[in-house]
Amino acid sequence: MTIRVGLSTASLYPDNAATAFATAARLGYDAIEVMVWTDPVTQEAGALRALSELHELPVVSVHAPTLLLTQRVWGTDPWGKVDRSIDLAREVGAGTVVLHPPFRWQREYAAGFVEGVARRERESGVRLAVENMYPWRTARREVMAYLPHWDPVGQPYDNVTLDLSHTATAGADALAMAQALGSRLAHLHLTDGLGSFLDEHLVPGRGTQPCAAVLEHLADSGWDGQVVVEVSTRKVAREQREVDLAEALAFARLGLVPTRGASRI
Repeated sequence: MTIRVGLSTASLYPDNAATAFATAARLGYDAIEVMVWTDPVTQEAGALRALSELHELPVVSVHAPTLLLTQRVWGTDPWGKVDRSIDLAREVGAGTVVLHPPFRWQREYAAGFVEGVARRERESGVRLAVENMYPWRTARREVMAYLPHWDPVGQPYDNVTLDLSHTATAGADALAMAQALGSRLAHLHLTDGLGSFLDEHLVPGRGTQPCAAVLEHLADSGWDGQVVVEVSTRKVAREQREVDLAEALAFARLGLVPTRGASRI
């Protein structure tokens, strides 16, 4: 099975979703992940379907507005955000919703998070792939900002998103996490990081993460999840952004070539 490589609309931030679709099509990506944020097109199923049809790119995943940056998108009720993301995913034909675990101050949401995710998956048929995060760190202090934990490996989620910038920030072993998750690994955010306190989202291959080894593991395991490039290009010129996104796609394609007979995870 050939693993498709998608592009997150977040990789074009602060440009809009229309630009992301056009860029992904021009560079040869296979699909799109929609990050729901203040761009109204990311919140509107009809507009997203039109872009998908125009550029012949399916929307494979929707990233719920559960970031600090999107705390007020679709209101402040966290379950309301998740439910609207599920509805949007179903309307555009996406099988996966990516979401972050609750912040520590969202105590009521956190108390019912694991059960609420499982129930919504059963009822909707959409995979809710909870993303790995990281401790918030400074030179002198480390804060556990997420509940039940930033690391989803030990949590009873059926589906998980592994983000390779977040593993860098956390100081986690990305390959070991991918192997430990096994069939629960539903989604990969392909990116990189140098292990600083910041969530860097570098082009894969420009940081310290074992991006190639993770891709090789997935390809050799007969994995049937989704790879989505989620890198930061907001500080580079448009010409360099195209180079960066083309480089990320080439890295993914090369890394996803099986090196031996594939076996199921």
